[in-house]
Amino acid sequence: MVLTLLNLYISSLLHTASANVFAAQETPQTINEEYSSIINILPEPYQKENLTPLELGAKAIVVMDLNTGKILYEKNADERRPIGSITKLMTDSIILDENSLNGIAIVSDRAAKTDGSKIWLYPGEKITVANLLYASIIHSANDATYALAEHNAGSSEKFIEKMNRKAEMLGLKSTKFSNPVGFDDENNYSTAKDIAILARIAYKKPFIRQAASTSKMEVSSIDNKIKHKLESTNNLLGKDKRIKGLKTGHTMEAGFSFVSAAENAYGNDIITVVLDSPDRFKETQILLDWTFNNFTW
Repeated sequence: MVLTLLNLYISSLLHTASANVFAAQETPQTINEEYSSIINILPEPYQKENLTPLELGAKAIVVMDLNTGKILYEKNADERRPIGSITKLMTDSIILDENSLNGIAIVSDRAAKTDGSKIWLYPGEKITVANLLYASIIHSANDATYALAEHNAGSSEKFIEKMNRKAEMLGLKSTKFSNPVGFDDENNYSTAKDIAILARIAYKKPFIRQAASTSKMEVSSIDNKIKHKLESTNNLLGKDKRIKGLKTGHTMEAGFSFVSAAENAYGNDIITVVLDSPDRFKETQILLDWTFNNFTW
């Protein structure tokens, strides 16, 4: 009840601040000052006394408070690493920003023949942007993700330029993309910290929240003649009630990685990132236990 009232209060303040800002054509600095006072209303987690030691095998880790962006734990957070299909968080975010969910994409030969995880799209198949996004987010389908990139920009090469411009705009200084799906490449990398920032932004998009919380579904082509079954790569969905989403990643060079959006019994939300983990799901659960036991909101 308290959180609901707080959210309503913040929404009213944001609406008022937005109207005042754009009516007066304030400078970016003034806009930031107005919004910072509103953002500071959100409760910031603080560390309890006698912090419990934490030892995990993942090569890089970040725990971030979803509401404030405060980092609660980090390990090798600024180390550049391959990230596998976590790359799709950027691809899908751009699509949601720029394309209609009802838009119709025509699958190219190149997209249909993409290697790795896929839903076996057919060349020439007509399918909605929404269904391709479901496939990308839930099933981590490379063919669907390439089809989205081509639908948006005309080619994957042009879309990659957008990905890198977006990374720069978001301040992801240690992130670079060379493909829309996360194939291993020396020019496709990020850091645990940059991923946490990206995941925090992506998870605030309603479509991503809904899709990332879905375990199974079926999508079809426009004419309903071609069916595609989707199954989440997130093994914790439905098994750990704290887990609400987000995205897995795995390649030979990246290892097994996982970004989660999680919530405790009091409605406090966090983003966790584990990169190249010996057991990404178990280590994520250990991170959740540790964070919710050692921090108070």
